[in-house]
Amino acid sequence: MSGNQARLMAISDIVNRQPMSVEMPKPLSRIWATDVFNMATMEEVLSKNAFKAMKKTVQTGAALAPATADVVAAAMKDWALSKGVKFFSHIFYPMTNATAEKHDGFIITNSDGGAITEFTGSLLIKGEPDGSSFPNGSLRMTNAARGYTAWDPTSPAYIMHTDNGATLMIPSVFMSWTGEALDKKIPLLRSNAAMNKAGQKVLALMGEAEIATLNSSCGAEQEYFLVDAALASARPDLMLAGRTLFGAPSAKGQEFDDHYFGAIPERVQVFMQDFEDKLYRLGIPAKTHHNEVAPGQFEIAPYFEAANVASDHQQLLMTLMKLTARQHGFMCLLHEKPFAGVNGSGKHVNWSVGNATQGNLLDPGDTPDKNLNFLLFCGAVIRGVHVYGPLLRAAIASAANDHRLGANEAPPAILSVYLGDQLEKLFMDIKDGAISETVNGGLMDLGLDQILKFERDPGDRNRTSPFAFTGNRFEFRAVGSSQSVSGPLVAMNTMLADSLTWIATKLEAALETTSDKTEAVVIVLKELMALHSNVIFGGDGYSSEWHTMAVEERGLKNIPTTADALPAFLDQTVIDLFDSTGVLTPVELKSRYEVYAEQYVLSIEVESKLVVNMAKTMIFPAAVSYLSDLTDAIGGAAELSITLDSSVATAVGENINGMMAAVAKLETAMATHDFASTEEHMKFCADTVCGLMLEVRGFADTLETLVADDVWPLPKYSEMLFMR
Repeated sequence: MSGNQARLMAISDIVNRQPMSVEMPKPLSRIWATDVFNMATMEEVLSKNAFKAMKKTVQTGAALAPATADVVAAAMKDWALSKGVKFFSHIFYPMTNATAEKHDGFIITNSDGGAITEFTGSLLIKGEPDGSSFPNGSLRMTNAARGYTAWDPTSPAYIMHTDNGATLMIPSVFMSWTGEALDKKIPLLRSNAAMNKAGQKVLALMGEAEIATLNSSCGAEQEYFLVDAALASARPDLMLAGRTLFGAPSAKGQEFDDHYFGAIPERVQVFMQDFEDKLYRLGIPAKTHHNEVAPGQFEIAPYFEAANVASDHQQLLMTLMKLTARQHGFMCLLHEKPFAGVNGSGKHVNWSVGNATQGNLLDPGDTPDKNLNFLLFCGAVIRGVHVYGPLLRAAIASAANDHRLGANEAPPAILSVYLGDQLEKLFMDIKDGAISETVNGGLMDLGLDQILKFERDPGDRNRTSPFAFTGNRFEFRAVGSSQSVSGPLVAMNTMLADSLTWIATKLEAALETTSDKTEAVVIVLKELMALHSNVIFGGDGYSSEWHTMAVEERGLKNIPTTADALPAFLDQTVIDLFDSTGVLTPVELKSRYEVYAEQYVLSIEVESKLVVNMAKTMIFPAAVSYLSDLTDAIGGAAELSITLDSSVATAVGENINGMMAAVAKLETAMATHDFASTEEHMKFCADTVCGLMLEVRGFADTLETLVADDVWPLPKYSEMLFMR
């Protein structure tokens, strides 16, 4: 089947397709977490002592006795078998932004040749997948293949259902035989521990007598595109790279702002209902969904959870989203920029810190000027972003996210902090040596009696800020839609731990000079603001004026590409940060740099191969065929003494030649090798290869506007973005 035939058949299928029918949603109370081995389930099936031990482990991170693990394993097995499960898997999170799993049966054979079900504490605690093919960044030699998975009791096990059966999934960490972290979970757990240790010290100095374990929380808003699977399957670039490497703009895009929060298309609504029912059964608190800005783009946002659980749930959410979309005849695109010319997708990570005794430590309350704990923790965030801004940029760096950051749709590649009018004034007053009384936002009164008045927030939101305070949390808006939230959370937790340690040292010294805690806090925060207030910015982060001011006047860094960003992992201050907090050893940190750099280069290489292949085997033949038809028609008309306009034929010919010349240059660049360093290779990809791919695309996209629609081989933007 030719490309254009596949495209036309896909369009016909969409026009005649009916939304997939699903059963009416059941009440939340009947389906919530029914497939999760959570605390409520454990309380029912465990002995009192075992449940008490598990609860302590989950809440405080305390060690679990092996005997208790045996009890938990037996109960977990019985619970899973009662739900039709035959297999279990230690699910883990290697440095790929994806999940990994190895399935084992609940089965052993006995001497009589029979088979029985078995699942012991040792099987629950430890697994041993072959770790030889996972990214490791030179942590191991090629022949050192042994890797271990180990059960993480703080993240609940769950059952994953498919049409062919069900599997008990056990969230786990992944390490090498020599003990280095090969995954994204171990650093996240360590970063929480480091932040807890530093935060406990600050709170103790502030006179808090009872201090529960501190934990970070996360609620990640997930943006995504849905494209009809039949159209997507006719696009090799979508299938293999997740984004369109070619495509002329649709006559209508997002300029009318009519898609954002608009009525959800029926077929999409059915998908969302089915998807969210699956999330609820797995205890994932999906709270909102809506149309996003770009046509064909949508968002789902869960309620916040403990960061470790939220990270696991995010990975599961992305997996379920793709599976459910396929069942409904869609392809779910999580790439940060699947379509040029319309908004890309992010994953805004809402992040806060708190515990059971002091509550949310980033909640200012009604009187933030009197909330000293909040002022110290918020000040710690300000310092952290200023000192470790390049690290935060590196934590969200990828070839895909480079297409989004810096455009007028996402925060720029300059890390700054937005506090809002109320808090910015408060901290600037502290910089001058005093805490001023804050003023709330007042009542919202529209002058309409039927519209009830309500309390307005003390500050507006700034959608151009990469790191914005949004009432009781910070929102890291630069995270990419396809990325694991673990990396950004590790960076934020670790920078906070370092800043809280700095604050504790300064606060301890200040309290030696005054017994007045407010006065001591002002002393500490005044110094902090003198050093780090340059990172606070409440204006338009997209403006060229800010880019100039940020770099030239405030000393902030503009880091536009992944090639520019990833070397931050090798900076000595970042090495010392992770080493001193115990989150990553220097060797483990370097491995992350090598893994992410390799992933960047490989992503560009895959895309460049696709550009060459699609240009040569799909676009060139279609354009030449159409040019032949044109020239035949023009020549035939001339024989009848009819002169046809030849400008289209000329333009087609010129753009064919231009495209193929650009392809030749791209192929030459792709053959370049023997780079002096990884950094040089990344820079070559960013500065040369990406530009040549765009050059090929420029000619190809022009050809799309010239070649007859019925022979063009690739589904067009107008079809993929608007046909449901």
